[in-house]
Amino acid sequence: MKVIVEEDKCCGAGTCVLVAPEVFDQRDEDGIVVLLDETPGVDQHDLVREAVSVCPAAAISLIEP
Repeated sequence: MKVIVEEDKCCGAGTCVLVAPEVFDQRDEDGIVVLLDETPGVDQHDLVREAVSVCPAAAISLIEP
């Protein structure tokens, strides 16, 4: 799995961080998503998929084999 974040689409809601804090964070100054792990381990895959589904701005996408 590879995670792709489009910062220009991010609205700073932070739902991704709440769902998968080991993969996502937010910039302090504006709340925009920060990708901590572009290729998370298998143990994080379900959480990352959930983060993608709950992102209100559709700013996160995945490439899965």
